[in-house]
Amino acid sequence: MSIDRRQFIAAAGSAAALASCPPLARAQSGPIRLGLLTIRTGPLASGGLDIERSLQQYLRERGQTIGGRKVELVVADTAGVPATARTKAQELVERNKVHALTGPMAAFEALAIDDYVRQQQVPTLWMPGAEDMTQRKTNPWAVRATATSAQCSHPMGDYCAKVLKYKRMVVIADDLAFGHETVGGFQRAFEDAGGKVVQRLFSPLTVPDYGSYLAQLKTDADAIFIGFAGSNGFRFLRQFNEYGLAGKLPVVGNMTALEESVLRNMGDEALGVLTACWYSAELDNEVNRKFSAAFRAETRYDPGLYAAMGYVNGAVFEAAVTAANGQVEDKAAFMKALREVKLARTARGPVSFDTYGNVVGDVYIRKVVRKEGRLVNSVIDTYPNVSQFWKYEPAAFLKEPVYSRSFPPARHLES
Repeated sequence: MSIDRRQFIAAAGSAAALASCPPLARAQSGPIRLGLLTIRTGPLASGGLDIERSLQQYLRERGQTIGGRKVELVVADTAGVPATARTKAQELVERNKVHALTGPMAAFEALAIDDYVRQQQVPTLWMPGAEDMTQRKTNPWAVRATATSAQCSHPMGDYCAKVLKYKRMVVIADDLAFGHETVGGFQRAFEDAGGKVVQRLFSPLTVPDYGSYLAQLKTDADAIFIGFAGSNGFRFLRQFNEYGLAGKLPVVGNMTALEESVLRNMGDEALGVLTACWYSAELDNEVNRKFSAAFRAETRYDPGLYAAMGYVNGAVFEAAVTAANGQVEDKAAFMKALREVKLARTARGPVSFDTYGNVVGDVYIRKVVRKEGRLVNSVIDTYPNVSQFWKYEPAAFLKEPVYSRSFPPARHLES
């Protein structure tokens, strides 16, 4: 086939224009690759699989397209092992060439990859609650749209003192950083509102039996706060009832104590228990009604905290991609867009970020009730726009130690 002079000049001009086009502009015609670090195997797999299902659901509802570009979700199983989490993060970034990361699920995994995220400057949406990830050691390449460990415990402490009028309370939690931090936030807010924590107990994460702890409980207190994760809330409450303590000591809990995945294995022993969390499958907003109904139709159970993590992070990711005009290859611009995300409507309610990259959002007081033959966390009150610093001034808050076994100090313990 012959080519005349005019065709030759046109073709040459097109080639020259393409050659002069910046690599960033050319790359934008390809898919956006989002890496998900989650847990598919091991004792924490239930929550990890819910995260993956909900994020897949979010992308599927949008035809796998965001900001005019196809999105490829690349999933890596960390197995809940810090060293594996780091290896998988490296694979996602260096082999799969992902533009951003979301996850991992557990705090010890996030801490294992924190320096790598900084070094590689990978825009990341954290999921776990370790306080200092967005406080004293905040990572400029990450945001957290979920909550710190204590972010929901502060309102629970306030609610117990001001609404329930409790004066003296007992607390018990898993003996690890998450348990310490969730108790620390509860105790501080409760005591600042006029209450007293008169007994504080911590049990090993894998304790086989809670009998020795139940035998120690001060049953003359007004109520007990439980700060458990995984199945420990279920196990503790079951034994709590077996020891005849139901009805004698009201129970309130942290955001994970009676998470929906735990509730579906429980019976009447959970009825009436109050917890504070940034999400409930029962939230009555347009986005959540659609999300929870579709998730329930697929899985035959209610979405809980972990499912909401994937779905809400999907919304934040989409908002940032849209704000950055799809230019995720410009890491600095995309990270700036992530930190500036402000959404009026998500499955959890409104979402925005503070200057440390942590979410500011509503926290819900929930009560376990029976609905259509299943147990649900019914929302009975709302604390709007809750910061990770609660009502404290951030600079002063950050000068104090992170919540731990020894902070805040236990000044009101009774023998």
